[in-house]
Amino acid sequence: MALSKDEQKKLAARTAVDELIKSGKIFSGMKIGLGTGSTAMPAVERLAERIKDGSLSDIKAVATSFQTTLACEKLGIPAFSMNDKIIAGQLDLAIDGADEIGPKKSLIKGGGAALLREKIIAYNAKHFVIVADESKVVKDHGTKFPLPVEIINEARIPVENALKALGAKCTLREGIRKAGPVITDNGNMIIDCVWDKSVEPIEMEEKINAITGVVECGFFTKISVTAFVAHSDGSVDEL
Repeated sequence: MALSKDEQKKLAARTAVDELIKSGKIFSGMKIGLGTGSTAMPAVERLAERIKDGSLSDIKAVATSFQTTLACEKLGIPAFSMNDKIIAGQLDLAIDGADEIGPKKSLIKGGGAALLREKIIAYNAKHFVIVADESKVVKDHGTKFPLPVEIINEARIPVENALKALGAKCTLREGIRKAGPVITDNGNMIIDCVWDKSVEPIEMEEKINAITGVVECGFFTKISVTAFVAHSDGSVDEL
C-alpha cells in the first residue's frame, strides 16, 4: 500500500537522522539547528529517541521557532540561542523541512512563518539537511507554492509595490483561528508571493532582499543542501 504524505514525512525524517548518525555526520557533542513544521518535527522526535537510547549525548540544539523550542523542552533536548557562548554563532549541522526543492536544490521555505530564524540557522551551519516527501520536489519555483516574504509592518505598502514591480501577486498572510494577519515570532508580517511564470530563485532572492522594509524572503539558494526525499513506495533518496 502506498505511503501517505504524512507517512513519507516521518520516513524521510527518521531515515535522515539514522543515516546521518551511521555515517558520522551527527555525533555526540554537536551543535544542531532544528527546524519547524510537520516534516521537521519527526526529525526532532527521532533525534530525541537516539539521545534516549544512548546513541548520542551532549547535543546542543538551536530551535528555529517557538514550536520547536517547546518540542525540545518536552523531549528533553537542551536548547540555546545562536548568541549563547556555547553556540558562538556557528552550528555543526541543521536539519529542517522545505516547501519546495528545485532542480538545483534551491529551496522555498517559510510555510510555517519561521523563515527568518530558519535562514539564520541554515546559513550559519556547516551542513544543511532537508527532509521531505516526494511532493516537495519541483521543476521550478514561483507559480505554485507561494514565496513568503517577512516584512517590517510599517513598510507593507511600499514593499508590496516593489514586489508587484517584480511581477509578483501579493497576499498578506492571514491568521487561522486568529483575527488579522499572521505575526511571526519576530513580530513581523508575511506577504505571500506568486508569479504567472516561473522565476529564477538566486536572482529573485537577491532582488527581494534588496527591498527596503524586507526582513527576509523564503528562497534559500546560498547554501549547499543534502536532501532526504521519501516516496510513496517506501524508498528514500539522498540527493
